[in-house]
Amino acid sequence: MPGDERPALPPVRLPADADLARDALAAPLFARAVRLARWAGPGIRVGAGGELLGGQLKEATVHLDLDDGGEGPAEVSEAWNLAVDTGLVEIEEDEGAEPSLESDEPVATATVGEELDRLTGGGSPQDVLDIWQSGLESVLADAATPSLEDLLDGLDPAVSEDGRLDPDSIDLDALDWNPEDESEFLDGVLGNLYLLSVTDPAVTEGAMVPLPVLAASLIVPEDMEEPTDEVLEEVSAAMMRLDDQFRILEPTGLIAYQPVDEALTQESEGDLPDEPDDEDVSRYGMVRLTPLGMYGVRERMRDAGVDAPVIGDLAGESAETLLGAVPSFPEDSARLEIEQWLADRVRLDAARELLAAGQGSDKDAPARRLACQLALSLTGSQGEPALREVLDDRELGGLARVLLVELGASDVPQPDEAMVFWLTIDTLAAQLATAGEPEGLQSLVQGLVDQHTGFFDKAWQVDHPSTAYVLEAMGRIHPDKGAAKEARKAAFKARSHTRD
Repeated sequence: MPGDERPALPPVRLPADADLARDALAAPLFARAVRLARWAGPGIRVGAGGELLGGQLKEATVHLDLDDGGEGPAEVSEAWNLAVDTGLVEIEEDEGAEPSLESDEPVATATVGEELDRLTGGGSPQDVLDIWQSGLESVLADAATPSLEDLLDGLDPAVSEDGRLDPDSIDLDALDWNPEDESEFLDGVLGNLYLLSVTDPAVTEGAMVPLPVLAASLIVPEDMEEPTDEVLEEVSAAMMRLDDQFRILEPTGLIAYQPVDEALTQESEGDLPDEPDDEDVSRYGMVRLTPLGMYGVRERMRDAGVDAPVIGDLAGESAETLLGAVPSFPEDSARLEIEQWLADRVRLDAARELLAAGQGSDKDAPARRLACQLALSLTGSQGEPALREVLDDRELGGLARVLLVELGASDVPQPDEAMVFWLTIDTLAAQLATAGEPEGLQSLVQGLVDQHTGFFDKAWQVDHPSTAYVLEAMGRIHPDKGAAKEARKAAFKARSHTRD
């Protein structure tokens, strides 16, 4: 498979839909929305846009066992708005009503919506997740919208005698807010969190990401060695912005969040220190996507056209498709994907299919064979007959011998020198294609040269499409200047030999 067709992101491992649906129903904001929808029953009188009025708001706060003197009313309003936005509650305006946000008079009736039954018993797990996803979009839009106080900061709108804001007095052009920029910023944050979750082993296992790290990933240019004071100020501002947004998002079940310690902003008068101590990093906020959050962000990315695979997507595909994809996966993800692919296959038949797919001289073939080696190791002794069938194959014979020895098989014929060198070039080509030039490759290259007298005199003659490419890389990697020079000379010979 051509390299540009490989997945743009490594696959994510997700729980079953039923487990994700249970997580969605248990998320605080959605659980409250369901309780409020049931509480609405046959109907309650509401204000413009379905807004709960004073009496109903207080009653709903008591119904949810929240503190009506603290954050309770605000939490009720958020849950009620979610119930309305997702169709758990339906609003029917009075005939002839003229809704106005400035009025406290009831102008509509709220009743239980049809979606409540889908969410709580009549629908499938996917129905629950669809409703949760719909509600998540609504909350994300709210999170990307600054508070009215922040929007009007620095402006001087008119206020009536009864304390109401005069909308006509607001200069909209003077508002320092671009809805598209705000939405893109939050999308970028969630995208980076998702990427860390599928590529960083610690985060994959549940570690939280420090807010300074996440903010810096969005603000600091990759080629900037030392952030400037201006950039650090942007990072600090982004952290505080994220703190507000994550506090809004956590009740949806999207993220697990440890907020910024409010004492920090008081100590520093609103400016966060440039480099927090490792011991104190948790005070600057910690976040991770939950499994439900991984599902939600993946759905959003797929809707945006991003290829975001899930482990198991390749289970029904051919061996060629499998081996074309998994070289771009982290090792653990590749192993899980291969195990899913093998699950419903006869191991011997699978081994033969894998070996056939591992052949080829195209530029991606070395990476395919490296993935093939991993896949074949998972077929166990059942794949042994297939390995013995390719012992004389130039491209697969060395690989087969390695695997048979690992299986403890007897009577494995020794490879000749030509096969050893071909396998060496093929393996290094695969490593370079999938991992670049990591530090660990230096010791591997040095060991190969040290073990084989006249390594480069023999290596340049290997009839492999990647011989010159590998030798050039060895010239860059080898720590000994003399050996590096020999590698470059050998690469030149290999290229000249290929042209001839």
